[in-house]
Amino acid sequence: MVTVDPEALSQVLGAVDLRVGIARRSRLTAGDLLPLGPASATLVYVAAGSVHGIPPLDSGCRLDVDRTSHRVAVDEHPARSLLHAGDAFLTLGRRAVALEADADATLVIVDLELADAASRLSAVLPDLITVTGFDALEPAAAALAQNMGPSDEPACPARQGDPLICRMMATTVLLSVIRAWAANGCAPEGWPSLSKDPFLDRVVEAIHEEPGREWTVERLAGVGAMSRSAFAERFRTALGRSPAEYVTEVRIDAAKRMLEAGRTVTEISRELGYTSDEGFSRAFRRRTGMTPSAWRLAQRMPVPA
Repeated sequence: MVTVDPEALSQVLGAVDLRVGIARRSRLTAGDLLPLGPASATLVYVAAGSVHGIPPLDSGCRLDVDRTSHRVAVDEHPARSLLHAGDAFLTLGRRAVALEADADATLVIVDLELADAASRLSAVLPDLITVTGFDALEPAAAALAQNMGPSDEPACPARQGDPLICRMMATTVLLSVIRAWAANGCAPEGWPSLSKDPFLDRVVEAIHEEPGREWTVERLAGVGAMSRSAFAERFRTALGRSPAEYVTEVRIDAAKRMLEAGRTVTEISRELGYTSDEGFSRAFRRRTGMTPSAWRLAQRMPVPA
């Protein structure tokens, strides 16, 4: 079983930038199919009943939790694909899959997009993540999942009226699923290392800890104990972009979180090392296609079901 450093795991999950839709509920009767197409990452929580995968959900590592003893077993070659109430399932959309109801079932579904720096997370995750007994491993997150999505209760429209809160709930559940998967023995060797290079990992960690620092190539190379030329080539080969591009990526991801927290553009630009609000806004627009103010407004707009 691979042991994951909790601090490293928290750092990776905390840096993930997600575009998360508002949860929706799907009620299935026996034999009904819920198709989950390719190129669309989807989180599913089984709120009631049971479903199975077509094709079978028999790839990747699967956690099986005894709800009585809370004993966790890791099955790297699962032979069954049945999901019961309290189980969670994540597909990154690399291949089409469908869920078929064995009897009446209620599923909470969240569409999501792993954006920008989050691609480094999807690069080391398997196509499918299954956490049986998620409600026993992560009871607080499971309680959120159980109550997400429209219901028949009159109070539901008011609760669903704040898309920011709904996205935060969905994000909490998603990260809890990944954490349960990683912390209980399913993570690959070296996860959550970005580059599997301890010298480059040290550089990446420094960037995330201080995104607003004036990070020149020379300074980053010094953190990694490398020459400037060797560092730049090694970084691009391992991460697929230049050091400057990665610094900008991390800054914009941090800016999004700060915008959602209500920080002003001036506060953010100064904290992230930009010399002016205009410079920050230009960098943000190049990465997102929107100004910071327009992006913040878009996050508060309801997402169609």
